[in-house]
Amino acid sequence: MSVSQEFGRTIQLFLVDGSPNGLMVVSLHGWTGSLLVSRQSRFDRLLQRPEMEKTGVYILYGQDPDNPLKMRAYIGEADSLKDRLPSSARDRGFWETAVAITTSDDALTKGHVQYLEARLIEMAASAARATLENSKYPSPDKRRLPEADKANMEAFLANLKTVLPVVGIDFLKQATAQEVPQKAEPDGSGNSILPQASFEIRHRSGVQARAIEEEGEFIVLKGSQALRNTGYVQLSYKELKDDLILQGILKEIAEDRFEFATSFAFKSPSAAAAVVLDRNTNGRTTWKVEGRKLTYHDWQSLDHASSSKEAAE
Repeated sequence: MSVSQEFGRTIQLFLVDGSPNGLMVVSLHGWTGSLLVSRQSRFDRLLQRPEMEKTGVYILYGQDPDNPLKMRAYIGEADSLKDRLPSSARDRGFWETAVAITTSDDALTKGHVQYLEARLIEMAASAARATLENSKYPSPDKRRLPEADKANMEAFLANLKTVLPVVGIDFLKQATAQEVPQKAEPDGSGNSILPQASFEIRHRSGVQARAIEEEGEFIVLKGSQALRNTGYVQLSYKELKDDLILQGILKEIAEDRFEFATSFAFKSPSAAAAVVLDRNTNGRTTWKVEGRKLTYHDWQSLDHASSSKEAAE
């Protein structure tokens, strides 16, 4: 029998224009919160929505023009989203997506949205996944809300953390791990929790890299090495590798290799392996479970089979 059980949640995406790239209204079953998501090309239509007359918070989100490896975000609040959002958008040219956040029952007050703004800025700064455009970082502690209201707003934020990544806004997720636990630890009930699986590449050149998988990202850990100047011309991830060098994530330590100065989250095992080996490769077979000959692909197949068995029991 499985020790814990995860429950699914239902998120409704309403495509106002009938297009996945158009205006979108997003809601979570059982939650009064509502998100309106718009690209720049649909911004005028966003402003025409009746929800924009309400009190709420908003996010402007796009590629950081100063760092191609990061996104940039601006977080604000307004008594009327329709009155405040246009000027914020006009003053910030980086944004590609605008998100307006309010409720279907007009439950948010000025105090609520000020608290949400402060907490969102605090959470985004802590996660360090996006560059914040905000010049001021208001303290949530100075937003004087009754205890019950604060609890309600924290629940509101928990739902936001579930919904925002679905529409491509993942800047609240905590930054990548720096190390992997090596031993099983007790869970408080006499059972042992298995350590997080870690993967490695050991190249004949002596270059070694370690990685873990966390929340859909493949994270190469600080201290891992990567080959350089191998002469392979068909490296699909050359631009990504150049950006990693430019941003100081890959530091030159020898004529033939770099070292990861900090952990970095890749979108796939193949992207990570390509940067490490300086050539295109199938990361699902190149990465091995640390200390074993089991490939990432084989490990994943075994892990899924084990999960299915536990669910059946």
